[in-house]
Amino acid sequence: MKKRYIVSVAGAVGAGITGYLLKNQDSRNKLKTKVKKGTDKLWNISREEQTDSTLEDAGVPDQAATNDPAQLENAKMVSEGSQFGVEYYNQVKEVKGRK
Repeated sequence: MKKRYIVSVAGAVGAGITGYLLKNQDSRNKLKTKVKKGTDKLWNISREEQTDSTLEDAGVPDQAATNDPAQLENAKMVSEGSQFGVEYYNQVKEVKGRK
């Protein structure tokens, strides 16, 4: 029973503080820009980490640290003569080197 009251009071206090902070247009705009920048930064960090690890694995398919079945399949294709992953890796690294 007490937890319900604590949660209700915390919600009411949070709503009151939020209402006070967002009562004028300038405060709302500042908060919107800060939240947007923060979420964009988080999304970009996670995308870069994911892209870089996948890109690195594509460049050296038989030397990857993970034993992902898709990665093993890529290594098999390279051993059979496919150079798509290696060429893509080299092109991306070349473009990043120019920047």
